[in-house]
Formats: sequence, structure tokens, C-alpha cells
Amino acid sequence: MARKDLDVPSEDVVEKAKNDVAVRRSPFARIALFIRQVIGELKKVVTPTRKELLSYTGVVLVFVVIMMALVTGLDSLFGLAVGYVFGNGPTGS
Repeated sequence: MARKDLDVPSEDVVEKAKNDVAVRRSPFARIALFIRQVIGELKKVVTPTRKELLSYTGVVLVFVVIMMALVTGLDSLFGLAVGYVFGNGPTGS
């Protein structure tokens, strides 16, 4: 997949990061730098539209229902197998 231009750091960000590594900062300055970087990353977050959110929610719910059916089926199958192995026959639970 091709990378988007937003994923590639600009040269000034790379240069600033190199300078930050070279400079030893106090603990408070490092915390402030961390908070500034977190805010900068949060500005890049794109929230989904209502239509996208409903679509994603539907996909997740359908997936969960399918997985529940799969686990229920396997549980019943293994329950029957255990019943036969230990001589109780099908339990019917």
C-alpha cells in the first residue's frame, strides 16, 4: 500500500526531533514536550461521520453474533462428545 503524505513526517519535525534528543531537558520540560506531542497527535485524529459510525457498528454487531453462534455450536458439539466419551450419552443441555 502506498503511504499517505500525512503519514510521512515533514523535514522540520524530523530536525526538531533530532535537536530534542541532543538537548537534555528537565523532567518538567520533558512532560511539557510530551503533552505538546500528544496534543499534536490528537489534532490528526479524524472522527467518523454518522453514516460511517452506524456502518462500523453494524459490522461489529454482525461479527459478534456470528462468533456467538460459532462458539455455541462448538460448545454443544464438545458437550455431546464429552458425554459419549464418559459414557453418559448425549446430555441434551
